[in-house]
Amino acid sequence: MGGVISYAAGSKKSSYLLGDGDDGDKNGDKIDWLDLPCPVKYEEIQREALVSLKPELFEGLRFDFTKPLSQKFSLSHSVFMGSVEVPAQSPQTIKVSASHYEFGANLIDNRMMLIGRILTDGRMTARLKYDLTENFTVKVNAQLTNEPHFSQGMFHFDYKGKDYQAQVQLGNNAFYGLNYIQSVTPTFALGGEAFWLGHQRKSGVGFAARYNTDKVIATGQIASTGMVSLTYVQRVSEKVSLASDFMYNWMSKEATTSVGYDYLLRTCRLRGRFDTNGCVAAYLEERLNVGVNFLLSAEIDHWKKDYKFGFGMTVGE
Repeated sequence: MGGVISYAAGSKKSSYLLGDGDDGDKNGDKIDWLDLPCPVKYEEIQREALVSLKPELFEGLRFDFTKPLSQKFSLSHSVFMGSVEVPAQSPQTIKVSASHYEFGANLIDNRMMLIGRILTDGRMTARLKYDLTENFTVKVNAQLTNEPHFSQGMFHFDYKGKDYQAQVQLGNNAFYGLNYIQSVTPTFALGGEAFWLGHQRKSGVGFAARYNTDKVIATGQIASTGMVSLTYVQRVSEKVSLASDFMYNWMSKEATTSVGYDYLLRTCRLRGRFDTNGCVAAYLEERLNVGVNFLLSAEIDHWKKDYKFGFGMTVGE
């Protein structure tokens, strides 16, 4: 008799894990708890919201040209003329004129991506991504400058599991980081991170959650550094998305909320946002021809009375 009960209990447990019980979604479909989808990377947990809320705003003139030399190798040229903000203790914004030319080389194939940039002020940046296997990837980011102690280097080791992703980070200044994210249901994932900065003797931990459906994406993050971040994205249609976020620092008691939009038209893409700091921004990408895009960028900070306007063009895919 005990063996029958034990077998029945075991069968019931197996049926629950495999989704043969009463659990399921609203449509009555069975959920296989042993076959959950792989979540996004921990560092990309807010990527959909950032598309609308953090467009690539700039001030001045910008021109980018990319020339492919083969299917895997291309060269890029970029010219920028405008102004940049200088950090100051006063609330008033201080700007100085700036201009630079940037030369770049890109090598991309099925398993490797190598991108290098050099600017007229002497700065050099390099990015390497190499897929050792289908699940294991190594990434290297480096920046070299003429100023002492400003050069940086970072190694990322990414592992993609069936229903989870993990990453280990190693950087200069004795930086060590680790993050992990796991799907717990077909639409819900939980993750955490930890870091140690040896030179400054600082450490921190953080936790995150992400809810993702075809129409809604909601995320939440909290860290021991004092930051709390919430984002929400609503896909109104295939061409329209709305996004919002809430940022709070419990140490400084400061909070900010912003709302943004992403609108895809037949030949252009319009993104914009406004926040509780009195800042309104818009970014327009107009496709003039195949491989030719016209850019418009605008940002107004009503409280600081700071106005930024930029236009540019990109040529080449």
